[in-house]
Amino acid sequence: MRRLVLLRHGQTAWNAEHRIQGQIDSTLDEVGLAQAAAVAPVVAALRPALLWTSDLARARRTAEVVGEACGLAPVADERLREYSLGRWEGTTHAEFAAADPADFELFRTGRWDELPDSEAPEAVAKRFTACLGDLVDALGPDELGVAVAHGASIRTGLVAWLGWTPAAAADLGALTNCARVELTEREDGGWTLAAYNILIP
Repeated sequence: MRRLVLLRHGQTAWNAEHRIQGQIDSTLDEVGLAQAAAVAPVVAALRPALLWTSDLARARRTAEVVGEACGLAPVADERLREYSLGRWEGTTHAEFAAADPADFELFRTGRWDELPDSEAPEAVAKRFTACLGDLVDALGPDELGVAVAHGASIRTGLVAWLGWTPAAAADLGALTNCARVELTEREDGGWTLAAYNILIP
């Protein structure tokens, strides 16, 4: 059966600074590049047939490093982007908390659907799962597809793909930079979560 790997991008300077990225472009720092280089041979060993990526720079650079190890050219797709967080993009957690404690509490506890400037989880789930559907459709029998994306959008897209309730995303916990999710297709056409937040062995 077909398989999917969802891979979060490597660390950026903004990750280290606890600065909200959203859909602003930020690049991998030295740690992030090392993470991508370390995970690349692990992904290559899975022998993926296709490699898709968010079009944001931090995901694209991660995918380029992985693609070099896999012999694949990454295909960029904006549907794999992170949540848009409006006016809070570019601010640190501390700046957000000082400016609007109530909204920061919503952000901190993952209630992004209640943030006035945030992209709705339903919209993220719709675009993300549509992209995964196209990726799966492009795979042959028993082939593996890799999608490089972002922590929050992966969780939202994942639970929607599996048919779980949106609240289940909070139960999964945050994805570590360059951690991966593994999914396996079942004979009935559904999908099974085989692994979550797997780091380099």
